[in-house]
Amino acid sequence: MARQLLPLPRPPLLAVFIGLALVMTGCKGSLPGASPQQLVVGFQGTIDTVDPAQATTVGALQLLSAIGDPLYAIRSDGALEPRLAADLPIVSGDGLRAVIPLRQGVRFHDGTPFDAEAMAFSLRRFLAIGKLSYVVGDRIRSVRVLDPHRLELVLSRPYGALPQLLSSANLTPVSPRAYRRHRDRFLPDAFVGTGPYRLGFTSPQLQRLEPFAGYWGPRPRNDGLALASLTTSSGLLGALRSGQMDVLLSPSLQPDHQRALHRQAAAGLLREGSGPALEIGYLTLLSDRPPLQDPRLRRALALTIDRPLLTARVSDGLRPPLRGLVPPSLPGAQASWPSHDVAAARRLLRQAGWCGARPLPLSLTYRSNVPSDRLFALTWQEALRRDLPDCLQLSLTGMESTTAYRQLGDGAFQLILLDWIGDFPDADNYLMPLLSCDRAEGERCLRGASASSGSFWTAPGLQQQLVRTETLTGQERLPVLEQVQQRVAAASPYIPVWSVQPRAWARPGISQPRFDGSGRLLLAQLSREAQR
Repeated sequence: MARQLLPLPRPPLLAVFIGLALVMTGCKGSLPGASPQQLVVGFQGTIDTVDPAQATTVGALQLLSAIGDPLYAIRSDGALEPRLAADLPIVSGDGLRAVIPLRQGVRFHDGTPFDAEAMAFSLRRFLAIGKLSYVVGDRIRSVRVLDPHRLELVLSRPYGALPQLLSSANLTPVSPRAYRRHRDRFLPDAFVGTGPYRLGFTSPQLQRLEPFAGYWGPRPRNDGLALASLTTSSGLLGALRSGQMDVLLSPSLQPDHQRALHRQAAAGLLREGSGPALEIGYLTLLSDRPPLQDPRLRRALALTIDRPLLTARVSDGLRPPLRGLVPPSLPGAQASWPSHDVAAARRLLRQAGWCGARPLPLSLTYRSNVPSDRLFALTWQEALRRDLPDCLQLSLTGMESTTAYRQLGDGAFQLILLDWIGDFPDADNYLMPLLSCDRAEGERCLRGASASSGSFWTAPGLQQQLVRTETLTGQERLPVLEQVQQRVAAASPYIPVWSVQPRAWARPGISQPRFDGSGRLLLAQLSREAQR
């Protein structure tokens, strides 16, 4: 007897929502005239803007990767691939000017030719109003058009990862004609780019993607997509199992639901695909005031983290243990943080004057709307009660994530569990946002990313090392990255816990989901396989 997916009870509004989605998208073959190659891809959350200068969420950036093109892309093997660029940048001897040759014969969805003026318009627009301004930071000083198919970037300092930076979905070009009235303000509900799909309809819960007949590259393997979002993980799971969705993306799905889908894929009931583990989960320690101002205590806490236990309890092994702030798949990553060692933690706590009649009281804040955070907090608290009951007393406080983010730079949390995913895959895009410091007093960061991230830690000469890692490339860069990570691990203002791979599950009869090197699902490669 053939094995079948077990349906879940549907939330009351699910059928109504999916029906509305299908009417608007024509994504099921049961509707008159609909192509069997049209697919529904589900995810949790909403997409409130499709403007590359305004987009910040995983869902919005995933959408932009399908309806827009970057200058460069990262392949699944990590290699750089020119897309709208015709080749890699030609960099001047001093590293301050980069000339980018552009692909010819490309048109935007509205027919406007893509050229150097159009790319310059888009880059200048992002530099002026981009919500994620730190993606570029102060690295690009100006943009110049040399001729219709050559663009020059003037840099404030040499930057070795420039092609990776230019792979960011936030820098995808938009049509100057369509955005002429929005060069200095956002256009959240329309998009005109150069990608393999054009945006046929958009709302916070639904986006319809139609193949762009004038696309310069390979045609999508399907006849269109609907990206449909629901507010609950159980609703998405039920929609996939009942066949109302064809593919389901993992971000924000509850851990137990991801485990169930993973097991069904292993049993041959679903097709699973995964991308590079570019998301990291880590603890931030308030390092500029007592008691965690003492590096011995921070080091002791790092030694209490039983990563294999945590990844087993929280994700059933789907979140690999992590002992560095840079994902292991990226060049320069180092596993510099210590492994679990209760005896060593106890020695450090005793040296600092704790344990016995004087256990150290600490407070951990976790994001109450992130299920994995609560599981981590409870598991770690239980492990500390078991291993170090006379040395550490950990209390737990749940807080909604947006509230926590607003208070992070105020030094409101002794310990808080957070996550980070770089906007493009490069080591600097993990170290700079957590460690850079514009103004410091000794080992205390007064202004900069380290302060806004809630640790307030720095060290003499660290900022100079960070800037140097930006200017170097290849093998010359690796020793400097190693030195930075070893310094941070020794001080432990952050404690890495695990990494997270993006995953997607497809129903039988749908091609296996595949991801690019930036962790985005390759929507254009999804297809419905012919019935045998």
